[in-house]
Amino acid sequence: MTSSTLLNSDEIKLAVNRISLQVLEHNNSLEKVCIVGIHTCGVFLAQRIRSFIEQQTSHLAPYGSLDINLYRDDWSLITQNPVVKTSDINFSIEGMDIILVDDVLFTGRTIRAAMEALMDYGRPRSVQLAILIDRGGRELPIQADYVGLTTTVRSHERIQVMFEENDGRDAVVLQQS
Repeated sequence: MTSSTLLNSDEIKLAVNRISLQVLEHNNSLEKVCIVGIHTCGVFLAQRIRSFIEQQTSHLAPYGSLDINLYRDDWSLITQNPVVKTSDINFSIEGMDIILVDDVLFTGRTIRAAMEALMDYGRPRSVQLAILIDRGGRELPIQADYVGLTTTVRSHERIQVMFEENDGRDAVVLQQS
């Protein structure tokens, strides 16, 4: 298997800063903005976006994490025993502008599942999608509002996102089999 680096640590930081600035630009008031990361790498990315926004504005947006494993339409195809993590949304999402965050956007099925899971917590005013990597290959009509990098990935290639918090380093790697 061969691999090549799509984003190094500095480039990931720049992408996070750009996404965060776009969130600020699009949302005139932060009073109704909250940030929700999808397990696992979306959580790390969401925390970084939240920190950047706080540094720029001194506003600490409500933050939560979301596990979508039981909402996936393909979980039984992946495994008979999904690893379920904890969703942690300890604030009301009623009427809020949710910034939903994940690392890679591919088919759109993860985001569909996340939106379904969010609706169990209430009815937000809007859901905006922030993604580090858009790799194309959509099966559902889902599009990100904020994207760090858009790339085309062939069927025999895979994107691996690594964050310091989980993997000991920051990198986005394209793996070819």
